[in-house]
Amino acid sequence: MFLTITTTGTPEQPATALGYLLHKHPDKAQAFSTSYGTAHVLYPEAEAGRCTAALLLEVDAVALVRRGKGKGRGGAPDAALAQYVNDRPYAASSLLAVALSGVFSSAMKGVCNARPELPGQARPLRVEVPALPARGGPDLVRKLFEPLGWTVTVEPVPLDTEFPDWGDSRYVRLALESDALTLAEALRHLYVLLPVLDDAKHYWVAPDEVDKLLRVGEGWLPGHPEQRLITSRYLSRRWSLTRQATGRLELVRLAETDDSEVEEIDNAVEAETEAEEKPTPLAVQRREAIVTALRQSGAARVLDLGCGQGQLVQTLLKDPAFTEIVGVDVSMRALTIASRRLKLDRMGERQASRVQLFQGSLAYTDVRLKGYDAAVLSEVIEHLDLPRLPALEYAVFGSARPRTVLVTTPNVEYNVRWESLPAGHVRHGDHRFEWTRAQFRAWAEAVAERHGYGVAFEPVGPEDPEVGPPTQMAVFTLTAQKEAKAA
Repeated sequence: MFLTITTTGTPEQPATALGYLLHKHPDKAQAFSTSYGTAHVLYPEAEAGRCTAALLLEVDAVALVRRGKGKGRGGAPDAALAQYVNDRPYAASSLLAVALSGVFSSAMKGVCNARPELPGQARPLRVEVPALPARGGPDLVRKLFEPLGWTVTVEPVPLDTEFPDWGDSRYVRLALESDALTLAEALRHLYVLLPVLDDAKHYWVAPDEVDKLLRVGEGWLPGHPEQRLITSRYLSRRWSLTRQATGRLELVRLAETDDSEVEEIDNAVEAETEAEEKPTPLAVQRREAIVTALRQSGAARVLDLGCGQGQLVQTLLKDPAFTEIVGVDVSMRALTIASRRLKLDRMGERQASRVQLFQGSLAYTDVRLKGYDAAVLSEVIEHLDLPRLPALEYAVFGSARPRTVLVTTPNVEYNVRWESLPAGHVRHGDHRFEWTRAQFRAWAEAVAERHGYGVAFEPVGPEDPEVGPPTQMAVFTLTAQKEAKAA
């Protein structure tokens, strides 16, 4: 990936002063080791009238994979391409931003011991980035840079110049020009906004990133019209960190408005004395949604297919409306744990008559599964390889044919909202896939059509207006005609 910084000058104030500001001599080509490759600094031109410094980052794809802690199956589209073949070596991203801060750290801080008068001087600057991922397109690029005093020239890169009908890619060619900014300000803008436009980071965003953002964004971020978007994307959409950063930025803005110190305003706010109410875990919300749907269906005899350690079976046992509950799992270890959880060896005779656990594979038809009112597949299908899904489909919908089938599965679109989930990872190491809402709906509607069921969809957990709920649930109901034929 590649970036150039150009300035112009006069014989009295030569452009080669850029070398002092960057602490890199124009007559040398220098290389610097980074965690993910080698950064090269060179000067394609260095005259009194015009000087250009270039930063070329050679990314080591193998090092990037090794340090990336591995990705699960499925996940983000970029991760699905391949671990070793992607756009990271070529398109400006957080990798280039980190290289900027490492190679030009003194310049970014505005330090120049040899010529201390230079860092504070605004100068003509032109920054060019030939390949920049822009999630939001050229309009967002302008919204981010123009309020900072840049004249923005942004050109979309077509997917293929030979096939213009294919449209534009998500990459742009960017040129920024300004006469009113210092080099330190320009570098700080790039450091924050390059990964914001890419909307991804190659490293885990820890809480100290808030301090880093506020430090680098000092003087320009508090008043930026796109402050919320910048903060959210820079912190990889980690809600708690974004809230923390937004609150501190608001204090800075208020302090500037009142011509006072941040500490004075911050101390005027009384500390919270009441403990925050803990949110209900998603697993509990999921079980509550399943129980509600089962009650609405009028089911009394219920199968928990892929029952795992028996949490749902335990919940169903507390409701006398469910007269018979059967837990099925392929893992004997899971069934043993479920038995202990339910205390089957100490359960009273009447209660024990309502519950049964047995081993079975959902990839095969099983006569023991026939005749039940409802079946639940809670967080099960994503643990199967996609080629095995048709076998499960037939075993449940074609052979067992309960009147009601409930299927829950993660909504992969919501993964960006999980603070503890690194970008590109699936929620569990054993997940073979995670579907978007559209993918899940298409699969469920096709299953319903093939086997004579109607299907409705319900959200589980807090529903985000952009990415939907964390869990999606399909409620299959056997149509009256098919039910009569089966009877």
